[in-house]
Amino acid sequence: MKLRLVLWLLGLMLKRARRGNARFRETLGELNRLDWGIATEDLAIARHYRMTPKGIHSASGLPVDLDLELRFRDAEAALAILKKPTQQAFLDGMIDGRVRLVGDSKDLTRLQKLLGKM
Repeated sequence: MKLRLVLWLLGLMLKRARRGNARFRETLGELNRLDWGIATEDLAIARHYRMTPKGIHSASGLPVDLDLELRFRDAEAALAILKKPTQQAFLDGMIDGRVRLVGDSKDLTRLQKLLGKM
C-alpha cells in the first residue's frame, strides 16, 4: 500500500514541478519526451509516467512501449531505494539484485538529471 501511494504522489510531484519550476520545464523541453515506469518484479504494483514539455500523464500499469522501466524485487526494496534515490543507491541495488533496469541506461541518466531539477 505504501509503495502505491508513493508512486501516485511522485506523479503529483512531477506535475507540480512542471508547473512551478522553470529549470524542470527547461530540462524536460531538452529531453522532448520520456516515458518510464516503476514496478515490482511480479507486477503487483506498477505505475508509469509519460512526460513531454506539454504535460505529464501518470497511470497505473506498465505499457510495453516505455523507454525505461525500473523493476524492484519487492515493495520494501523499492521504498528503501526510492527514499534516497541517489545514483549510488541504484548501482548498489542493481549489484545486489534489488533493482533491475529494463531499457537503455542512458535513459536512466536522463531521468536522474531531470529529477535532480525538482
